[in-house]
Amino acid sequence: MQDDLIARAQAWLAEDPDPETRAELAALLDAGDTDELASRFAGTLQFGTAGLRGELGAGPLRMNRSVVIRAAAGLAAYLKKQGHTDGLVVIGYDARHKSSAFAEDTAAVMTGAGLRAAVLPRPLPTPVLAYAIRHLGAVAGVEVTASHNPPRDNGYKVYLGDGSQIVPPADAEIAAEIAAIASLHDVPRPDTGWETLDDSVLDAYLARTDAVLAQDSPRTARTVYTAMHGVGKDVLLAAFARAGFPTPALVAEQAEPDPDFPTVAFPNPEEPGAMDLAFAKAREEDPDLVIANDPDADRCAVAVKDNGGWRMLRGDEVGALLAAHLVARGAQGTFAESIVSSSLLGRIAEKAGLPYEETLTGFKWIARVEGLRYGYEEALGYCVDPEGVRDKDGITAALLITELASTLKSEGRTLTDLLDDLAVEHGLHATDQLSVRVEDLSIITDAMRRLREQPPTELAGLRITKAEDLTKGTDKLPPTDGLRYTLEGARVIVRPSGTEPKLKCYLEVVVPVSDHTELPAAHTKATELLTALKSDLSTAAGI
Repeated sequence: MQDDLIARAQAWLAEDPDPETRAELAALLDAGDTDELASRFAGTLQFGTAGLRGELGAGPLRMNRSVVIRAAAGLAAYLKKQGHTDGLVVIGYDARHKSSAFAEDTAAVMTGAGLRAAVLPRPLPTPVLAYAIRHLGAVAGVEVTASHNPPRDNGYKVYLGDGSQIVPPADAEIAAEIAAIASLHDVPRPDTGWETLDDSVLDAYLARTDAVLAQDSPRTARTVYTAMHGVGKDVLLAAFARAGFPTPALVAEQAEPDPDFPTVAFPNPEEPGAMDLAFAKAREEDPDLVIANDPDADRCAVAVKDNGGWRMLRGDEVGALLAAHLVARGAQGTFAESIVSSSLLGRIAEKAGLPYEETLTGFKWIARVEGLRYGYEEALGYCVDPEGVRDKDGITAALLITELASTLKSEGRTLTDLLDDLAVEHGLHATDQLSVRVEDLSIITDAMRRLREQPPTELAGLRITKAEDLTKGTDKLPPTDGLRYTLEGARVIVRPSGTEPKLKCYLEVVVPVSDHTELPAAHTKATELLTALKSDLSTAAGI
């Protein structure tokens, strides 16, 4: 067994085109570190949420040039079997370690396979790539990014020609083509032949961002902005300047791209401490709102003044605010969200007489809803211009929430006031998440098995009226690994994360509110219920 492991590692080493990972793997072989070798050669990175994501390093279970070249070759073979023999593949990348190299390898592989390849001119937000696919009439797109993952990670996100991320069966078909590649020596990689795009695609994207705003709307809200060490700053500032908003005050320490993300433990606005510098800047500047993008700028976080300090709004709160704003502007079309997001969107759409759809988790599903006008996901993802970008877009979402804040400001009101109005109109929809990050993935497997074998009958003193195992699918949803519990006045969904080693539990309680005077008591009750749900669910899952 050990001899086989050594032989596989040596065969990988012989093909590895990257001097850094070659040296890393050679050192492991010289040291006879079979435990570490086994962790890298126990399988291969699998196509998950729209592609690959993993820790940088040598071996088939890490992100590296060998893995990327195989992925690109598999994608090229899949596209050719679909009849796209000379189609265009557009490639974007963020500012993480190795991103530009992975983008260039992808362009070389596509060119070698007889396809045409075009690479964005520099590290740019993921939404620019999603826009470019349809703008340029490409048959596919690749974005090299690990979004908000830790600094040691990178990823490979694949889109098809409709501008949305891949879904089954395309992911399995591409994975089969990747597995069929016997040797990297079989993959032609010319040194030239692809196009490096100029700024005209970015200019077209920026021109499109204007379309999300209403003509002659107020543009007065003042913002503090952090790019979270990612690639959002220049594009967001350009979009805000075009729109005529006041120039955002930047969190200087996080404004420029830095693949080491030195000021945050995790470069995700949702993680504890990630927004501390932005809140410090807000205390200096006293803006109307704080806006943050994640490192590839497809997500948008919003914070508001609250009891003398600053509070980050939950994704569900921003999702409802944007929906209410679009309804007030007379938007037509389908409103959609993933099953883990707040049911408030459905209430808003119903009252407005608009179609509403629920999808599986991920924008790869939301973006495919027929007639989509607006889609969101609780993890800070918002699609406010589906005709332009069929994916979440943290730039246009930032524009739209700042327009809403400006509109409310002109009325002497705030985002918090509108949230209160929505609670009185539809009931207070309060959401929270129990998220458990693990080193050992078997903990997640065990928790899911325990919940299936010993399902709870009540949580937080609320009776479970319906328990669904989503692996069986529903009349509206394809199968997925998850559990959904409907309670009297609450809802719980438990699922393994598709992008990180986490078990995620999504909690929602709905407390009826008849007028504004009842809001403080309703908030207190909701907080108590959510706390109890977390506690009881932890016990039931054994986590």
